[in-house]
Amino acid sequence: MATPLRLVTVADLAGLLAGQAAPVRARIEQSGFSGAAGQVVQLPDADGSLWAGVGDGVSRRSAAAVAMAVPPGVYRIEGLPAETATEAALGWALGSYSFDRLKRADDTPKARLVWPERADRAQVRLFAEATTLVRDLINLPPNLMVPNDLADAARRIASTGGATLDVIAGDDLLGENYPLVHAVGRASTQPPCLIDLRWGDASHPRVTLVGKGVCFDTGGSNLKQAPGMLLMKKDMGGAAHVLALAQMIMAARLPVRLRVLVPAVENSLSGDAMRPLDVIKARNGLSVEIGNTDAEGRLILADALAEAVTETPDLLIDFATLTGAATTALGTDIGAMLTNDDGLAAEVAASSAAMDDPLWRLPLWAPYAPHLKGKSADLINIPDMNIGSISAAGAIYGGLFLQNFVASDTPWIHLDIFAWNLSRKDGRPEGGEAHGLLAIYDLIARRWPVAG
Repeated sequence: MATPLRLVTVADLAGLLAGQAAPVRARIEQSGFSGAAGQVVQLPDADGSLWAGVGDGVSRRSAAAVAMAVPPGVYRIEGLPAETATEAALGWALGSYSFDRLKRADDTPKARLVWPERADRAQVRLFAEATTLVRDLINLPPNLMVPNDLADAARRIASTGGATLDVIAGDDLLGENYPLVHAVGRASTQPPCLIDLRWGDASHPRVTLVGKGVCFDTGGSNLKQAPGMLLMKKDMGGAAHVLALAQMIMAARLPVRLRVLVPAVENSLSGDAMRPLDVIKARNGLSVEIGNTDAEGRLILADALAEAVTETPDLLIDFATLTGAATTALGTDIGAMLTNDDGLAAEVAASSAAMDDPLWRLPLWAPYAPHLKGKSADLINIPDMNIGSISAAGAIYGGLFLQNFVASDTPWIHLDIFAWNLSRKDGRPEGGEAHGLLAIYDLIARRWPVAG
């Protein structure tokens, strides 16, 4: 038997209490229950019914908070309209997530939800499975998520979705003209690679996704200190996002020609590591001076973006855990979005709001671009402090650097995300997290919906 679970808002609590028997009112009042999201109280009735707070209303976040708060058992929620039922089911799925595949088997009962009536099961599965994929890939420890492991994950996704996959690895990257990917990854004992997934009808609009796949980032010669290195297994979070987005697009059979490019590397330190002031020629012919080896993500993305634009995509999107500056500006919950297309920015904002998946636009501020001119090369990968720049605006400089590898007439979105929850809160577990995933899927699905 499933236990009845009533979702209660702060605003509705007083009215609900007025219609209850004295023992119920006493239990609610003694518990301090206010209807705040994640609060739970058991009623003194034969069914063992629970009331669970959802704050201002039933949403993905409030339902996730409930899933994280209720005791083990099987629950049912009745009487929800279709859209709300879908959000509640999705929130429950996301709030129930835990990364425990590397722990000893645990038979402890979990809190489970019977499918709410009228919930869109297909949509819930689509979104929940993609979010779980992002979290799982990021949460894997770095010894189990080297570049070849990331390629294996892409192979599984390609096989399930009916896509083709090519991987260029090690010194073959030089022969195929991916010099920046090779330079960043060559110092590691784990060979760097370029993962290339293709799917869909060649006559459909071209959507190309590029994901930063730095499986671990020591900072290279500009070695990170211990606190800065602790979470660097998440530096492949951009790759996790584009693989999950590809999984969604293929599962939904969106009418697009999809390409996914993931440069996968470890940024390590050895006698073969790149050094500050090395100059390396990128795939598109621009020479790049290495101002800091810890600004490596933009280097591998540069080669991938240069390849992406050769096919003139109708939409080009990259995901990257690129800068600490984006987190300084927006915190850990909001992704930074930069784009060369104002109309596209408005679409992203609409999808972000619709999906409750926050993204905030930062400018590709052209007056800052001269600060990225190198002394010995066309570009330098960090601002040159000797020509008037300052150490601020790091997320903007990251976007401006990448813009050199994107054709001006290619609609392009750059997402600089954190991809991690520092603590367990608001219905989100500590660890790897999807940021911008649902918003960007919504954008693509709105542009190119499935016929019928």
